[in-house]
Amino acid sequence: MSTAPARSQPHPAQTHRKRRASSAFTECPDDATRKRMRDADTEPELDVHAPDSTAAADAGLVDDVAQELQCACCSELVYRPVLVIPCQHFFCGSCCVLWIRNGGTSCPACRGAATVAMPFRALQPLIDALLRRAPQRVRVEREREQADEVYKAGQTIRIPPPREASPPPDVNRSTEYVHPCPHCLPNNPYDWRCPQPIADPANDPEHAWHVDDGTPPGHAHCGNCENLLALRAPTTTRCDLCLVSFCGVGVQERCVALPLMSQHPHNMGSLPDMIQSADVYDCFDGNTVEVELMLEYLETQGMSPRYIYREIVQWVQKLPRGFGTLIDLELFSDIHAVAPGIELNPDAPRNRACRLCAAEIFLWGLKEWWLREREKGPEVPGAARRDCPDAATCTRRDDTGACSFCSDRRCL
Repeated sequence: MSTAPARSQPHPAQTHRKRRASSAFTECPDDATRKRMRDADTEPELDVHAPDSTAAADAGLVDDVAQELQCACCSELVYRPVLVIPCQHFFCGSCCVLWIRNGGTSCPACRGAATVAMPFRALQPLIDALLRRAPQRVRVEREREQADEVYKAGQTIRIPPPREASPPPDVNRSTEYVHPCPHCLPNNPYDWRCPQPIADPANDPEHAWHVDDGTPPGHAHCGNCENLLALRAPTTTRCDLCLVSFCGVGVQERCVALPLMSQHPHNMGSLPDMIQSADVYDCFDGNTVEVELMLEYLETQGMSPRYIYREIVQWVQKLPRGFGTLIDLELFSDIHAVAPGIELNPDAPRNRACRLCAAEIFLWGLKEWWLREREKGPEVPGAARRDCPDAATCTRRDDTGACSFCSDRRCL
């Protein structure tokens, strides 16, 4: 009888071969949990350096805007901008005025032909916004005051047409004869003909004027450019102090004698010019302490050399003899390289001055102006100090330890 085969028993090592399911499968998250997990995976990491990068970007933007708003003349943030027409370059109003005063007849940037510079009002709000963002870029107060003295906001600046090009130098030009002045030539660009024209030695040698015969009648030499000029020409002016004439057609703002109150003292355009001038210290007999007190006061009060010059002029005009006192001192003698004119009336009013004479007035009256200024009150440095009994002969006024006693008005 056949028997059924016996069922084989499993090996003990194979009894638990199937691995148990992971808890991740047994504990399956619900829908809400899965959504939070997806959101966590897609959420960007926070950048701890984000504020620093934003600040750096803002600073970079400010620098870029400030660079675009820079004046091409002074290389600073433009102040009271004007727009040159037609090229549309913009500059500080004061820079444009000074460019024209120094002979500029075109755009300072591109040198293109220009006729006028208009106030650039559309740019000012952008400048104001930049300064609110970066107040450290504001021009210093003294610079703004000096700029306002040169250019008044809102004014239109007329750019003069360029002068005719100078003729090429004539190497064969005679040096034995005097050549015509700019007004002697017929059809000259100044719309005025000299009534005593000088003959051109190249065209009319028989009537030429020899240099050994002196200056031709009706003519003189300009005190600035030293070129020949016609005394009766509309552009000619004469200084009432040194009696030297100026052509008015050579160097702009230089070859002219202006009214006393309108003139600028030569080489005294700003406070740094006074600091660098040895003549200013000579006015105080080398009392450097007093000069430094005065310069500190001028900087605090925002006073310019021209302001002091005007006050000195007004004070001299009130003297019994006016400028006659200064003329008697020969203050204006031999300050030019050309010969002066003839004084026809010693009592004539003195209304015009050249730049060199204005500088002489300034230096002559500077010390006395400072003495008068110190009498105004305690706000003037050193006004309350005691007088030095030795006055100008004091030997201790340069001693720092004795400044509180010696360096006062009596030491001057």
